[in-house]
Amino acid sequence: MSDLRDRLALYVVTDERDDRDSLLRACEAALRGGAGAIQLRRKHDSGRSLIELGRALRDLTAAYHALYIVNDRVDVALATDADGVHIGQDDMPLSDARRLIGQKIIGVSAGTVEEARQAMAEGADYLGIGAIFATPSKADADISGLEGLRAIAEAVRGCPLVAIGGIGEANANRVLDAGADGLAVVSAVMSARDPQEAARRLRQRVAAWRRR
Repeated sequence: MSDLRDRLALYVVTDERDDRDSLLRACEAALRGGAGAIQLRRKHDSGRSLIELGRALRDLTAAYHALYIVNDRVDVALATDADGVHIGQDDMPLSDARRLIGQKIIGVSAGTVEEARQAMAEGADYLGIGAIFATPSKADADISGLEGLRAIAEAVRGCPLVAIGGIGEANANRVLDAGADGLAVVSAVMSARDPQEAARRLRQRVAAWRRR
């Protein structure tokens, strides 16, 4: 579990840009900067397109000894030999995902204490908590806020918590103080002028916080 927490310290989620080469370059830069996990999240791509991109991300993450996680699509995760899948509250039930994906990692989105407890009881390997702050990368996200994160961290022990939603270097310590084990980001790295440096600085924030 400690190894998983380390990998999840900086968890970069892909954006929706059209230029796949640019996306892959940004992901590789994030990995060079210290990202321990990359999530493939593309809401509008076809299955074939997702598989092609997923295979490229599998190769990249393997080269950097990082996790490759697929959002929602268990079929794509299996087809591209992902390390795991991340599911939301309206996606495939965790029990069905586990039956299909076996011992691979399953992360579950949780916005309330009740959702977090249920996911942990059903065997989630980590929880994605958010949105912590409003974010343009997911405008329809419900806001859990720092207080919601803190309540979940107090109620759920032993399961890594990854916070997402509007997180960047300026507010990273507040998120960690509220109980997050890791930071999941989209624009803070993927839209940065220098994704490698942005990832490095965020990863250093987590490392420094853990040393306190």
